[in-house]
Amino acid sequence: MKKAVSRTLHIVISAIIIVGLVLFARTVNWHDTWHRILNTDLEILLFAVIVNLLSLVLKGVRWWVFLRSVGVRSLGLALRATFAGAGLNNILVANGGEAARVVFVARASHTPSAKVLATLALERMFEVIGYVVLLVLSVSFLALPSSVARTRPVAWAALAVLAIFMIYLVRRPEVAETLVAPTPEGWRARVGAYMKHFASTVGGISTGPRFAAALVLSVSIWALQVWTYALTARSAHFNLPLVGTVAALLAVNVGFVVRATPGNVGLFQAMYALTAVGFGLDRDQAIAVALLIQTQQIIPVTLAGVALAPEFIFKRKQTVRKEDEGLHLRSRSEEPAV
Repeated sequence: MKKAVSRTLHIVISAIIIVGLVLFARTVNWHDTWHRILNTDLEILLFAVIVNLLSLVLKGVRWWVFLRSVGVRSLGLALRATFAGAGLNNILVANGGEAARVVFVARASHTPSAKVLATLALERMFEVIGYVVLLVLSVSFLALPSSVARTRPVAWAALAVLAIFMIYLVRRPEVAETLVAPTPEGWRARVGAYMKHFASTVGGISTGPRFAAALVLSVSIWALQVWTYALTARSAHFNLPLVGTVAALLAVNVGFVVRATPGNVGLFQAMYALTAVGFGLDRDQAIAVALLIQTQQIIPVTLAGVALAPEFIFKRKQTVRKEDEGLHLRSRSEEPAV
């Protein structure tokens, strides 16, 4: 029942967003936008592509920091799954790539999926922490528009809550797992056992050194994203200042909460353009830059994901372990939904 309500709510929100995007698109001078795209400096744009791919590499390294603690020591496997998952996220409405890469790594490394899911949960947590850190630094030291600057108390409060939560995870007593346990009967019992396994793994791998490494990587990743946006704007001869680039990055990434379209195409452009207009720049040119940003983020990443892990997307997997039965990704002869 709750799942049906949640799905209906997501559909309604997505429909409202899509209708709004259609109305927004009708006001855009697409001829002028396309002309600006054709005049892009390709060398600078290629450099932006490389910087963006480097940020994705660091995301794979951040996940590997946690994967190593559950016995998955292959950095190559973490990188392949990260690229392939990002590629899937670019073509799916929901973040299906995140769930799929749990299955991929669990099967490839013969590691219980509850443990892999726990490492991914921490990796995703640090994605949010990096965003909040960027927001706090921006509202505290940059001359942002008043609409963004007003979020300073909320940003600091969010950072404080996350810091307390990280301290709790690090200091949380580690619960010893039962080495031999009977297979629970019934799906409720299996899900309950799976979540206990997940929670105990999260507590066991949460350490100060790992969190410190993940935090440094997270800040670096967001810094590379700022650089990617700045380079793309420069390639299109769009004079958006650094503070405007940071504001645009913060605005467009609010959309990761709800993916109404594959890769958030449309919503991304609308948010970027609205932010740029707030800095007195041309809206149509801003849309051209936003299209370039998403083009160099979606196409190269998706192609790299297919090249690095084609079996992740195309090959049907057959092997299932009992430890995976609690995962709500139903893995009996199933492959990740694409």
